[in-house]
Amino acid sequence: MERVRLHPHAVDRIDIRGASEAEVIATVQSGERFPAKHGRTGFRRNFPGAFTWRGRVFDTKQLEVYAVYEDEAWLAIAVIVKFF
Repeated sequence: MERVRLHPHAVDRIDIRGASEAEVIATVQSGERFPAKHGRTGFRRNFPGAFTWRGRVFDTKQLEVYAVYEDEAWLAIAVIVKFF
């Protein structure tokens, strides 16, 4: 299993965006991997369930995590959360 560290910027934003640290780590460890800008790697994963966000209920939460590999671990820099 790959080690995952979270940049302080990502930690500050994940609660505001409706995600958890565990979801970010799971996305990097088992999500779909895709190339991103500036030499980064993107990871995408859908989480099924009933999620309430801003007073509405959604069936799926999708996380996109942008990370770089350094010091033998992934460093999660940014987290984008989508509900649908």
